[in-house]
Amino acid sequence: MTKEEARINRGVLFAPGDPELVAIKLRTHNLNVDYNMTHEDEYEKRSAILHEIIGEFDEGGRIQGPIAFHYGKHTKIGKRFFANFNFTVQDDAEVTIGDDCNFGPNVTIVTPVHPLLPGERRELYDSEGNPKHLCWAKPVHIGSDCWFGANVVVCPGVTIGHGCVIGAGSVVTRDIPPNSFAAGVPCRVIREITEADSVENFPEISEGFSAHKPE
Repeated sequence: MTKEEARINRGVLFAPGDPELVAIKLRTHNLNVDYNMTHEDEYEKRSAILHEIIGEFDEGGRIQGPIAFHYGKHTKIGKRFFANFNFTVQDDAEVTIGDDCNFGPNVTIVTPVHPLLPGERRELYDSEGNPKHLCWAKPVHIGSDCWFGANVVVCPGVTIGHGCVIGAGSVVTRDIPPNSFAAGVPCRVIREITEADSVENFPEISEGFSAHKPE
């Protein structure tokens, strides 16, 4: 772990232009390009690249591509993950995703936070008066069994509980409790997900399919 990564983990200001951080990002950005140039059926090649990019990428995962990871090594993804087109993870801080999550197209997860004042976005000063371009970052944690619709944006510092469904186009700015259907800009909880939502209760779409294996 570099000195600046340690600052990221403490949630304090860090320098994204630090040479060690730039080297990590350059490696990852180049691997993104390698992945995005593969064909969909080059399974082994794609898997190998993803395991080079992502800090932890468990079994059964698949990402449609194109992808855009910022650091990659700060992301941990559980079993049987699927992300559709244009999955973007700006993982300055840690990003964790549980098992059996499915993301629609254009899902974006961001962790960095920038000063609100324009002058502070341009530069801040250390104790010796040296100008620095600085920001800070907040981790994002996503539970297992979550479904995100297309164009969902998850903002810094958000935790989304197990079993959540996030509606298309939502911008998630605050924590979402487990087993919630949430949507909107900003995203808010609409209601709890219950057994009443089973497809078995909608015969017009289930057409003989069941959530239970026949005996």
